[in-house]
Amino acid sequence: MREIINFNFKWAFTKNASEIPNTMPKKWDFVNLPHSWNNIDGQDGGNDYYRGTCYYAKELKRQELPQADQYYLELQGANSSAEVYVNGKKLAQHDGGYSIWRVNMTEAIQDENLIVIAVDNSENDHVYPQMADFTFYGGLYRDVNIIAVNKSHFDLDYYGAPGIKVTPKINGSDASVEVEVFLTGAGERQELVYTVRDREGRVAAENRVSAAETKAVLSIPDVHLWHGRKDPYLYTAEVSLRAGSEELDRVSTRFGCRTFIIDPEKGFILNGESYPLRGVSRHQDRWGFGNALLPEHHREDMDLICEMGATTIRLAHYQHDQYFYDLCDERGMVVWAEIPYISKHMPGGRENTVSQMKELIMQNYNHPSIVVWGLSNEITMSGASDEDLLENHRILNDLAHELDPTRQTVIACVSMCDIHDPYVQIPDAVSYNHYFGWYGGDTSMNGPWLDNFHAEFPKIPIGVSEYGCEALNWHTSNPAQGDYTEEYQAHYHEELIKQLYTRPYLWATHVWNMFDFGADARNEGGENGQNHKGLVTFDRKYKKDSFYAYKAWLSDQPFVHICGKRYVDRVEEITKVTVYSNLPSVELFVNGESLGKQESKEHFFYFDVQNRGEARLVAAAGECRDESVIRKVDTFNEAYRLKEKGAVLNWFDITAPEGYFSLNDKMSDIMESEEGRKVLDGFLSPMMKGGDDGKMAGFEMNENMVKMMSGFTLIRLTNLMGTAGVTFTKEQLLELNAKLNRVEK
Repeated sequence: MREIINFNFKWAFTKNASEIPNTMPKKWDFVNLPHSWNNIDGQDGGNDYYRGTCYYAKELKRQELPQADQYYLELQGANSSAEVYVNGKKLAQHDGGYSIWRVNMTEAIQDENLIVIAVDNSENDHVYPQMADFTFYGGLYRDVNIIAVNKSHFDLDYYGAPGIKVTPKINGSDASVEVEVFLTGAGERQELVYTVRDREGRVAAENRVSAAETKAVLSIPDVHLWHGRKDPYLYTAEVSLRAGSEELDRVSTRFGCRTFIIDPEKGFILNGESYPLRGVSRHQDRWGFGNALLPEHHREDMDLICEMGATTIRLAHYQHDQYFYDLCDERGMVVWAEIPYISKHMPGGRENTVSQMKELIMQNYNHPSIVVWGLSNEITMSGASDEDLLENHRILNDLAHELDPTRQTVIACVSMCDIHDPYVQIPDAVSYNHYFGWYGGDTSMNGPWLDNFHAEFPKIPIGVSEYGCEALNWHTSNPAQGDYTEEYQAHYHEELIKQLYTRPYLWATHVWNMFDFGADARNEGGENGQNHKGLVTFDRKYKKDSFYAYKAWLSDQPFVHICGKRYVDRVEEITKVTVYSNLPSVELFVNGESLGKQESKEHFFYFDVQNRGEARLVAAAGECRDESVIRKVDTFNEAYRLKEKGAVLNWFDITAPEGYFSLNDKMSDIMESEEGRKVLDGFLSPMMKGGDDGKMAGFEMNENMVKMMSGFTLIRLTNLMGTAGVTFTKEQLLELNAKLNRVEK
């Protein structure tokens, strides 16, 4: 009978070995799994986190293992490539850092064994991802197990799959459930017992057949449907391999019975009912841990997403932990799952995209939460698609449909991607990553852009796969695009909610991102090494005001929230206080005096408050209360103003004579001046590859890219370009600023 032995404890680890050891190393450090060697340097900025080969070693005595015919080593996440050695012999190599894979160790095991795993997250040209706005944490960052099995067992060799595949079909009020298993070494007289159990463990259907019949169809009368967050009902399919009265092996999986349609006009339809998909994207890392998460971290993430009221999660940009997919099934989240085919198409990476797609689908086929397979993300970042990229997408699209005819495919397009690009026509559905109002343009551009796409391609389901803006603990009463304040982020999301949630044709919308996450190349916002677009901080300790804007629209749990709790000192005589609630009316009290009640169908309430002395604010909505404090000050509290950490230049270091341009001006304003344009052309031309191929830092400078860049101040643009590997010295920036200071506005 199968036994699974956790193999996480006390591995020797080093960055400094150059070869596989023959004996247990004496001077290596000891770590427990899950483990990442980039949990600190991958989150502190500078784009200098360690990328290379590191080694894990652990002794294993055969007598510690249960009696079995075969032994497999199961690795649930080793980023990004890894090799397994047992007693100095290389048994396997795997490319792809986010999926399960297994190694048959049976023939190599002796009485005393040394297992060594070499894990490599260094740059290469064939394993995805290689270019993206997040840290590629190295390590054995998920569980490692040993699986002991009989020679007759459910398959452990095929792309890390569980050996059981369940396909339910709804027929009126009943369901037919096809259960297929994959066997290795089955004998002639062995049998399979197929069982379906309901949530309470009662047998709903059962069948006993010869082991040669690896597929069975069982019927569930009056089936209980899996209906998202409203009713995430799960059944369990269990298959036992038997030889007479002896059970040789068993596999089981939970599954849900549901139907869904992605309609280009009506949006997402679940079990025949409209079910708007409004939610978030999620990266799996967190502060101080990197990707090496524990179960309680996953549960906390899911609790926060549920509290907000989301109905969908885009699990970006790679395969996530099976434990989290299980949580999505249990909590009723509708999921977009994808492979890390991202940002930069690599001609040598096609085989890797195919293997990662096979692993993603075969390992996750049984999860009812998953409705779409993501083929790629922002893959035309550096320019329009070419024939090799298109062929790669057609192969992946056909593969996904072949492996799983029950689900659809989707891509996440970068905002600058032309809607007429042929690759937009390949998948079943399309979503765009739009940042109008943050990376250029303004918030009002989002809805009309989507309306234009919908009008031109009415048969293609369109959604929004990413939108958001960054916020840290900076504050202002006059929020402006690019200021990184919590107030601007709240304003941005108020505007986007109103535009996106009132367009029913959008098949899904996903905020970028639920949580701040590690991006070591980033040098902006005053806290380097992170992307701060999260609705919740990297350590999960603080919910930004924008979190509550979504809770007001999506959650049924009554609440009221006063915004700006970290913005206490205010200089203006009349200050605006914003309140969010999912209740119809809110009353605000200032030092016990009511400012009256307000009603709002948009769930956002705005009060003008006399700013005198120190004021205690109390917001009341139904039975709910929330409190805050503001205080009148004469001068602006500089602790609230953005200061770039380790920046080459900060805004306050830049001379800006009145009536003349400086690095603090927007690129679009400078470009409107003929003289200003000449100054910029002279500065930017050295970054153009070859000087005339229309690219900057490897990115195609098309009309949409120029439009996006035009919304940045020059100082912000130069900081952001560090992500693309373009850096400037203080002297270069001061020289440019001096030239701009001579150009009249």
